[in-house]
Amino acid sequence: MALFSRKKTAAPAKAADTEEKKVARAENAPQTGSGARTAHVLKNPRITEKATAHSAEGIYTFDVADEATKRQILQAVAAVYGVHPKYVRIAQVPQKIRKSMRTGKRGIKKGGKKAYVYLKKGDTITIL
Repeated sequence: MALFSRKKTAAPAKAADTEEKKVARAENAPQTGSGARTAHVLKNPRITEKATAHSAEGIYTFDVADEATKRQILQAVAAVYGVHPKYVRIAQVPQKIRKSMRTGKRGIKKGGKKAYVYLKKGDTITIL
């Protein structure tokens, strides 16, 4: 029964240790800001002739995650590029069946989702 009748004298010292541990954890904690939550949203910029022509007008095109919403895309662009867009438009890219010229085999070109990000006049994003 000696286990249950032990005196606890180190309780005040433990409180000081836990405060130090909390401070240490806060310093080493991973990024939890909007950048961490939205890192998976923007896959890559979509670089095509049409997208390059639109970028002169302040419209930038990105491939985005299939489950991404307009609000998440707005937050991701603000976190990654430091620019606050006016609004976002989303378009679904359908998958396409293509035939290999070399082997003649059929394959599927994966579809996805793309987002047109409209910026305010004077704002730009440097992609390349």
